[in-house]
Amino acid sequence: MNVSMIGLGAMGAAMVRNLLAKGVKVTVWNRSRAIVDALAAEGATPAADVDEAFEADIVLSMLAHDQAVKDVLLDSGVLARARKGVVHVNLATISTALAGELAALHAELGLGYVASPVFGRPPVAQAGGLNVLAAGAPDAVATAMPVLEMLAAKVWPLGEDPVRANALKLAGNFMIVSAIESMGEAVALGEAYGVPAPELLDMLSSTLFAAPIYKIYGAMIAERRYSPPGFGAALGLKDVRLVLDAAEAKGLSMPQADLAEASLEMLLGGEDKDLDLAALAEVARGRVEGR
Repeated sequence: MNVSMIGLGAMGAAMVRNLLAKGVKVTVWNRSRAIVDALAAEGATPAADVDEAFEADIVLSMLAHDQAVKDVLLDSGVLARARKGVVHVNLATISTALAGELAALHAELGLGYVASPVFGRPPVAQAGGLNVLAAGAPDAVATAMPVLEMLAAKVWPLGEDPVRANALKLAGNFMIVSAIESMGEAVALGEAYGVPAPELLDMLSSTLFAAPIYKIYGAMIAERRYSPPGFGAALGLKDVRLVLDAAEAKGLSMPQADLAEASLEMLLGGEDKDLDLAALAEVARGRVEGR
């Protein structure tokens, strides 16, 4: 199996380490070199440029945002130079508009395309425990499936339209942000009546809200442990804005997303911008307390 990975941030690098541990030969490329060298020391093969990465049969990409995808994959012209039949699996959270553009372009160029955004943090990615969405042409999804199954606790097929996978991913990320907002407000209420945050969140995340998001983020909120970030607040703001763009494109209004955008802008307006998304709970606390 000839696999490459483009984009070696925390998630991309974790996925590469998972694949290497399972005996997969992985070629890696990143715009900054240090992580390429680090992964090469662990057994990956460094690509000289992004074109070399596209010599693989299956090309995974995990780029941070729409502009990075455009810079690396569209503006560079690499897709037009890639050999026909290559399957590109886009693991990133991107806009629904760009998802549609990429699907059309890959089809025009004779390339396979699978929209495969993931749910999970870097440690989960390295352990192969992600929840992985998959939408695209059946033959492209079938080609990518052996690799996706190595990355995933479960792969969730979503049909042939890649946009559906990115819409579901944005909906999920919006619900994560909303959960953090609600935990912050609930903590403020509990503390006002003498119930400490650890006690409140431990009880609720063990009973009514016994789900990974409430357990993981609840523990961080209880401890006020927001650094180093596992999922940065800046990425959370990016995703909320993508949610609002996707809603506007369909004539929808999402008041909670508007609130989340304002809260994240407030959070990131301070001096310390290198915070985990969980720190959003502090803004929610302050709003309840009138701070």
